[in-house]
Amino acid sequence: MPRNAEVIRQWTILREIERARGSGVTIDELASLCTVTTRTIRRDLQALEEAGFPLYDDKTSDDGKTRWRVNGQVFKGLAAGLTVSELCALYFSRTLVESLSGTPFRDDVESAFDKLSGVLTPHMREFLDQLPRVIATKPDPLRRRGPGDDAPRQQLVIARALDATLHHRQANITYYSKSSDRTKSYLVHPYRLAYAQGGLYLLAFVPEYGEVRTFAVERIHEMSLLEERFTPDVDYRELPDAAFPHSLGVHSGPPEHVEIEFQPAVADYVRAREWHPSQQLRDGDAGGLHMTLDVCLDRALHSWILSFGPFARVIAPKGLANEIAAQFEEARAQYAAR
Repeated sequence: MPRNAEVIRQWTILREIERARGSGVTIDELASLCTVTTRTIRRDLQALEEAGFPLYDDKTSDDGKTRWRVNGQVFKGLAAGLTVSELCALYFSRTLVESLSGTPFRDDVESAFDKLSGVLTPHMREFLDQLPRVIATKPDPLRRRGPGDDAPRQQLVIARALDATLHHRQANITYYSKSSDRTKSYLVHPYRLAYAQGGLYLLAFVPEYGEVRTFAVERIHEMSLLEERFTPDVDYRELPDAAFPHSLGVHSGPPEHVEIEFQPAVADYVRAREWHPSQQLRDGDAGGLHMTLDVCLDRALHSWILSFGPFARVIAPKGLANEIAAQFEEARAQYAAR
């Protein structure tokens, strides 16, 4: 039997025993759950015990059956009061939070996992280190590269942004705008820091424009805090907690109603995913798919639609349909010119 299947089964056994808590679980029940023989379960239990997991067999149940339990007192000193499987799952999840490796939080995340690792026995860590072999992650292609020599400045900007956000302090920032290709100073009211698509962003109200704008932290050259305070805009505080809730990417603009028709060739692929919480789907003609969603008409939406090539057509709004058509025409002209 492949080693991967054995590791997954043993993890399932550990979680099932802990889920049973006071009642415990019998070997027969575990064998039925995992669809293997009781002999295999006994070997798995022995392997888990040898790895250091605090399992024990209890023969004092009323029905006379031997039940397996976990000694939850072993990690009672852990501040969060985590269960054994929760503790192990967190340790394993370090492979799933690699998206933070390019952010200023990287050192803090690594430090937290080092402390978590210290609670586990060496044999437990050895067992858990096998799990990433069966669940792989792919780095976010949009993740920003590490700040390198610019790290101290970014750390200072983030610290001041957090201070301003928590204590409602006005701030002055010097910011390089990629769209206008110029550096400008702004008076801002910092509302929120958001991590999205591999980058950290500051969402702040700009009195000069009377609206909330998004600033990429890596392009904030300087940030100074003022003694003056601000009162957060009520409407903004009522927005959802999710970052950029109306965008498929990183944008804070208002949503518009969008309708798209997808060809049968991509219908199943589109139907199988949630691209945005507002999406509504219905079957189209000849196996096609019709989608509506309420999102910002930003670059991320354009890129997403264009990624489907000839298999997607914007129905509404008409302005968006014309823009997508024009971009396809420009691309065609590029190839024709060659």
